[in-house]
Amino acid sequence: MTNNDILKKLRVALKLRDDDIVKILDLVDFRISKSELGAFFRKEDHPKYMECGDQILRNFLNGLVIHMRGPMPPKKEENKKSS
Repeated sequence: MTNNDILKKLRVALKLRDDDIVKILDLVDFRISKSELGAFFRKEDHPKYMECGDQILRNFLNGLVIHMRGPMPPKKEENKKSS
């Protein structure tokens, strides 16, 4: 199974549109246009097909976590002073 297949299956399972995926990638400061994104969803024999790299899939999954759960709360610093 390729990264493209994983991205396609997640898009269908979560009922995401291209705009949603662009916004999810934007949550992790990864910019991509809708036309670049569309190239990942084409058939492999299409002339404008592009392989989805590991970096894009990783950023999408990280953005998806933020999208579904919300941003991570800031960590509280413990007092490290000993009495």
